Amino acid sequence: MQAVTQSDSSNSATLNERDALWPNYSPPRDLVFTHGLGTELYTESGETYLDFLSGIAVTAFGHSHPHLIEALGAQSKKLWHVSNVFRIPEAEKLARRLAEASFADRLFFANSGTEAIEASIKAVRGYQAAVGRPERHRIIGMSDSFHGRTIAAVAASGNPSYVQNFAPTDHGFDHIAWGDMAALDAVITEKTAGVIVETVQGEGGIRPLTAEMLGHIRQVCDAQGLLLILDEVQCGVGRSGKLFAYETFGIEPDILASAKGLGGGFPIGACLVSEKVGQHMVVGTHGSTFGGNPLAAAVGNAVLDLVFEPGLLENVQKQAGTLRAGLEELVSEFPAVLSKVSGLGLMIGARCEIPNVELMTALRQNRLLVGRAGDNMIRLLPPLNVSDEHVAQALDILRQEVRRLHQS
Repeated sequence: MQAVTQSDSSNSATLNERDALWPNYSPPRDLVFTHGLGTELYTESGETYLDFLSGIAVTAFGHSHPHLIEALGAQSKKLWHVSNVFRIPEAEKLARRLAEASFADRLFFANSGTEAIEASIKAVRGYQAAVGRPERHRIIGMSDSFHGRTIAAVAASGNPSYVQNFAPTDHGFDHIAWGDMAALDAVITEKTAGVIVETVQGEGGIRPLTAEMLGHIRQVCDAQGLLLILDEVQCGVGRSGKLFAYETFGIEPDILASAKGLGGGFPIGACLVSEKVGQHMVVGTHGSTFGGNPLAAAVGNAVLDLVFEPGLLENVQKQAGTLRAGLEELVSEFPAVLSKVSGLGLMIGARCEIPNVELMTALRQNRLLVGRAGDNMIRLLPPLNVSDEHVAQALDILRQEVRRLHQS
C-alpha cells in the first residue's frame, strides 16, 4: 500500500492553514504555556499567570509538585504497563487506601471521569439484574448536569447542548429539574434502578446539593430499592475540604465516580462501590486495558499522600473561606458585575451580570486564569495547597477588573 503524503492529499492546503487537532474548546491562539510551578504557569516569553483553573480541577497540587514528579519518575523506570490481566500492586494499594477512607469496599480504575461514570451506570443495572430485578434499568438524573462526553454519560446528563444528535434515544434515563424532590418522587416507576447526581454541580452552575436534598434522595433510594450514584469527578479528592464532598452532608452513596484531581494531572478515574454492589461486578462484567496501570496508580497514591498530610484539608477550608469572603465583598460593592457566590470548598462560582466570558477574558489579560460554568458563572478552582499570597493576589486582580468593568 502506497503511503499518502501531504502533497498527495486533496486537503493539503487546508492542513497547512489550520491545526490537525479536532477542536473541542476554543483556546486563545496567542497563549501557550511552556512550564509551571505550583500555582503559576509560564509562557515562552516569560509571562507569569496565576492558575485558578487547575486544568479544570485536575492539577490538585499545582504544577511540578516534587512528590508527584518523584512518584511518576520512579515508577516510569520500573514498569509502565502490563494490563490488569496481571496483578498491579500499586493499584491494589490505591484501592485499599481509598476504601479505608470512604464508604467503599471495592473499586474499579479507569482512565477518566466519564469512564468512571460509565462503570457506575453498569454497576447500577448489573446490581438490579443480579438481585432478580432486570426490568429495573432506568436511572434518574437532574437538569443542568454534566457527567461526561460518552453516549451514556451525555444521556445521563440530559443536557441538550451535550446530547445534540449523539444520543437519539433516552438510553434508559429520566430527568427532573435540579433539586425538585417532589418530581423525583413522582418519576419513580417499577423500571427505576437508581439516581445519579453531582454532589456539587459543575458545568451547569457551581451549586452543591443541600443536606436536605441528599437526605431525601438517600431515603427514597433505601425505601424503593434503588442505588445512589454520586458524581464527584470534579468536587472529590479534597476539593470540598473533605476527601469526598458527600462527607459534608451526612449520607453515603452506593456508588461514587472520581477522577480529575485523583491523578494530580495524570489520567485516572475510579468507580467506588459498596460491598452490596461490588459483589455482583464479577469477572467479565467490566474491564479496562489501561485503567489503574502502574504509572497512574503510583501517581494516585502520591496524590493521596498529599491529601492526607496534616493540615491540607484545613488549608482548603481556610482558603475557600478567604476567597468566598472576598468575592462576597465584590458582590456587595459591584452588583452590576457580580451577583452571587456559590460552591463548596475550593470549587467556587461567581454569577456574572455581564457575559461571563467578558470577565474571564479580562482576568486572563491580567494574568489570572479562571473558568466559566452555567448560570453565567466564572469558576475558581485553585490548587488545594494554594498559598495565602496567591489567594490575596487573585482577589486583588478580581477587584481591579470587576471595578473596571463596573465603571465602563
